[in-house]
Amino acid sequence: MAKKLKHEKELLKIALDMILEDAVKRGIVEIEPTDSHDLKIQYAYKLLVHDKKISPLPNGQDTLPKIRHRLAMWVTHELPEGHELLG
Repeated sequence: MAKKLKHEKELLKIALDMILEDAVKRGIVEIEPTDSHDLKIQYAYKLLVHDKKISPLPNGQDTLPKIRHRLAMWVTHELPEGHELLG
């Protein structure tokens, strides 16, 4: 697996917020309070792949740790230059 990001957990949270907020605005998903964190992570990943914003992980390698890392990496390209979590 690629090198763990320094603030991966925080970056993942930002990525999920951005992706799921966009999905709700687009009317393609309703997030329920009972939806698990892992379900939200998987949905966000599948949405980014569907929107062609990231390439899918190879078959059999789409594990939750790798998906979390992929989402955290994606958001590093979406945050403004100089963001506190990019250091």
